[in-house]
Amino acid sequence: MPGNRAEDTQKRHDGRVRQSGYEQFQKALLDGRLRPGQLVSQRDLVAMLGLSIGALRELLPRLGSEGLINVLPQRGIQIPAIDLPLIRDAFQMRAALEREAVLHAVRTMPDAVIREQLDLHREVLAQVKADPSEAVLERGQEIDTNFHALLIASTKNELILSAYDINSIRIRLIKLDRIRLSPVTLPAAFADHIAVIEALLARDPVAATAAMDRHIANARERALEI
Repeated sequence: MPGNRAEDTQKRHDGRVRQSGYEQFQKALLDGRLRPGQLVSQRDLVAMLGLSIGALRELLPRLGSEGLINVLPQRGIQIPAIDLPLIRDAFQMRAALEREAVLHAVRTMPDAVIREQLDLHREVLAQVKADPSEAVLERGQEIDTNFHALLIASTKNELILSAYDINSIRIRLIKLDRIRLSPVTLPAAFADHIAVIEALLARDPVAATAAMDRHIANARERALEI
């Protein structure tokens, strides 16, 4: 029994280390230390993520299966480039997940929660019109991200949540590379959001899913323009 407890403790510790490494990898992607198309060595990642070489090698299969790295024999580890197939695939996955989330939100999301989102969006639109500062744009980006996460979380479906979390990393990389919110793009994106929100308040599933489809199609086209 003591041996089993020690083994269980070690497994939990190893699991926490791998999860911490995974989260550090995501952070490195999103803060620009790892860039799309970049080739790195295992030694580079060990230093960057604060892992042992053994822990990194246990983490690599997960990163590979999620499409976040490509392991190139004799060359190293490559961060996938932001190319047209990746953009199309990521936005198609996003559309499928968020369509289901919207249908669920139409049925179950409380009016008070929906109205709070409407107020937040209108407030930021007014601020951007008055003073499109970097701080306002950053707040707009946060509200944008949180709105989509709120819809997905409302499903309470662990499979959807997991798939969304993985795909959202790709979407955020695409946004960082191509479509960060600006005084021009933010009003358009928030107008799309408000169309979704108003359809949710009306409890209209057809209008809500159509509005979300338009929003994701518009975001995809902005990403493909470059």
